[in-house]
Amino acid sequence: MRLTGTLRGWLFVLALFAAAGAAGYLTYRHDYVADWSHDSRSSLSPESRAVLDALKGPVEIVSYANPQGDLRQTVASFIERYRRFKHDLTLRFVDPQQDPAKMRELGITVDGALILHYGNREERLDELSERSLTNALERLARGGERIVAFVTGDGERRADGKANADLGMFMTQLESRGMRAVPLNFAQVTAVPQHTDLVVLAGPTLALPQGAVKALTDYVAAGGNLLWLTEPSNDDLGLQPLADALGVHVLPGVLVDGQGAALGLKDPRLITVGSYPVHAITRGLTLTTLFPQVSALALARRGEWEVQPFLRSGPQSWTEFQPIGNDGSSSIRYDADAGELKGPLDFGLTFARLSPSPDKSEQRVAMIGDGDFLSNTFLGNGGNRALGERVFDWLLGDDALVNLPPRGAPDRAMQLSQGQLNAVTFGFLLALPLGLLLLGGLIAWRRRRA
Repeated sequence: MRLTGTLRGWLFVLALFAAAGAAGYLTYRHDYVADWSHDSRSSLSPESRAVLDALKGPVEIVSYANPQGDLRQTVASFIERYRRFKHDLTLRFVDPQQDPAKMRELGITVDGALILHYGNREERLDELSERSLTNALERLARGGERIVAFVTGDGERRADGKANADLGMFMTQLESRGMRAVPLNFAQVTAVPQHTDLVVLAGPTLALPQGAVKALTDYVAAGGNLLWLTEPSNDDLGLQPLADALGVHVLPGVLVDGQGAALGLKDPRLITVGSYPVHAITRGLTLTTLFPQVSALALARRGEWEVQPFLRSGPQSWTEFQPIGNDGSSSIRYDADAGELKGPLDFGLTFARLSPSPDKSEQRVAMIGDGDFLSNTFLGNGGNRALGERVFDWLLGDDALVNLPPRGAPDRAMQLSQGQLNAVTFGFLLALPLGLLLLGGLIAWRRRRA
């Protein structure tokens, strides 16, 4: 009986060692990583994974990190998050102390600097963060820097401006994604420069000279891509030849929404859009966008362009002809007899056709009846930034990048009422210390009785 018990004991020990060895083998051969944080935020973001999907070839990352210390391990652990989703992404380390002359030639001044290689393109990175690395990968996927020319000189929104109506904040974010904004003043040039990828006409407030209008019309006729942001007050700015080239008509009046009060909007000119017409720009976009003052658009004629709407007002909207104060206190009503038009009405249109230029396959133009939604004041509202990025990506032909998930986290700020804040303060400053004091006293009393 004792021999049988001993044998069972040894068999149990052997089975225990075998199970431990099997677990170790499986752990060595197979990795399993789980992220239980909100939206899996502790692992690679959906936006970064989408950028990796847009890279169709191998990517090599070279890290110029000193072998002493823990920096190489930190870099390797960080890059491993990307390698889980792109298996042909490789990491190689180079000791910068072995060839100082080469480091000066490459411009390596930061220990741990990265150089990313994709095809015949490369990007250098001095900061180790998901946002900076993902932006660098996106620039590689874009295929080089894109030149975006902003028409200036006639009261347009400035691409580098910090005023409320300017687009400085938005363009700063686009520049990190591989776009470069340059001014285009037709008082200094007579035509759009070559190698311009996109021209933006952002809400001029003064009439454009005939030469500027002709240059823009010639640019479109030659196959150039254009983004035109018009406004309700842009009625007579000499841009009719450009509108005729697109076959579009800006409807008079300002678009108002009768359902705005139900959404807590006091100004009826504020148009919110939560559902979008089917379009490559808005595919998968679920965020609500806000447009402060909108002009409705309509087709004057159908020509060679393939026209698609991607922004549309609700059924309770209409084109209001009566002036509305900035305090939104005006009493307005839909008046069909005055010629006001009932919604839904389109205020975002895209135009596409085979490019007249032999260097391009397709020409793309977008026209939006509002430019405020990308301004410094309103950029942070809902999905305004995400929509703007999608518009620019589509116009530049970067279709693989159009549907990137929106950036940012949904719960970066904690909203607490005064009562909740008082409860937290009471709990941490009084209830918790008092509870620990009572528990310590109870333990001491029980020990004395034992």
